[in-house]
Amino acid sequence: MNISYCLIWVNIFTANSGAEALELIKNNGNFAVVVSDYKMPQMNGNQLLSAIRQQSPDTVRMMLTGFADVETAINAVNEGNIFRLLTKPCPNDKLINSLYAALEQYRLIIAERELLDKTLKGSIKVLMDILAVVNPTAFSQSNQFRNLAKKIAEKIQIKNLWKVELSALLSQIGCVAVPSEIIEKRNEGKELTNEELGIYYSHPKMGMNLIRNIPRLEEIADAIKFQFYRYDGSDEPEDYIVGEKIPESSRILRALNDYFFYTGCGMTSEEAVKKLFDNSNYYDPDVLAALNIEITGMYDGFILETVNLNELKPGMILAEDIKNDEGSVLLTKRNEITDVLIYKLNQYNRIRKIIEPIKVLILKK
Repeated sequence: MNISYCLIWVNIFTANSGAEALELIKNNGNFAVVVSDYKMPQMNGNQLLSAIRQQSPDTVRMMLTGFADVETAINAVNEGNIFRLLTKPCPNDKLINSLYAALEQYRLIIAERELLDKTLKGSIKVLMDILAVVNPTAFSQSNQFRNLAKKIAEKIQIKNLWKVELSALLSQIGCVAVPSEIIEKRNEGKELTNEELGIYYSHPKMGMNLIRNIPRLEEIADAIKFQFYRYDGSDEPEDYIVGEKIPESSRILRALNDYFFYTGCGMTSEEAVKKLFDNSNYYDPDVLAALNIEITGMYDGFILETVNLNELKPGMILAEDIKNDEGSVLLTKRNEITDVLIYKLNQYNRIRKIIEPIKVLILKK
């Protein structure tokens, strides 16, 4: 039988033991494919491939063994999650074909992740750009939420910080369906009619519906849906999930929604936190404590500077509101400056003058 192979260049490493193999991965980074024997001193093939699965999950794992009984095969699949189990003696053509298949599997894994990653990031950017245009006030709130939510999550040691940060960033996305005047009215502490309240409090469900079909954002959608749920369940939500059953990100968002509402009504940060503590049963106690700690030293490590509009850079945080020459607020303090905001401010400045200079907080180097 004639067999032809496509020539590809690969680097091949060999190890005399499982421990040596793990050390190679540690020192050289992820490998595309690992082929392990089963019977080895100190560490058998199942144990090695299981350890590699933890250390380098994208690596495609194969086993070559002369002990191909049913139990060995089952353990190899369950513990090492292997791609192929080959038995000795293994013909060269079978081994080579299996290696080619493993390399192709690795390529597909990496390609799929890159596609999902780019799709995810692209989808989020589109959503936030739409929110920035349709409802600038809600967009400003999103950035405020993200900055503070991440710091709270770090303080209470939440493992998946990206989920918290993304939930906060997308928490206001449902406001694309809420008239700007309702958002502004609520943020200024003005009384809303029952109809306006109903429209405003519909935005979490709208936000959930907008993003729940984006790959990997199912948990984020739930966090957005439950962002107004009280920790003690006193608002009697229809799903009736309370306490620890409410997603961690939602518990943070609940506190931030109320905190920024109170500060928007004219309260100082300290007064707003005190107001939250007056109704502490509404909030996760760990979140409330972390928020209180963060507010007392919110900008540690930052320095105050005064800059002109053309000197604004991404990452700066506003220390005061940006206003036009008529005194109207365009962007509130505590907002983090982004490329989109810089572009919008410069475009606006061509039509109506923005008051300069602008006070900002910059991270001390």
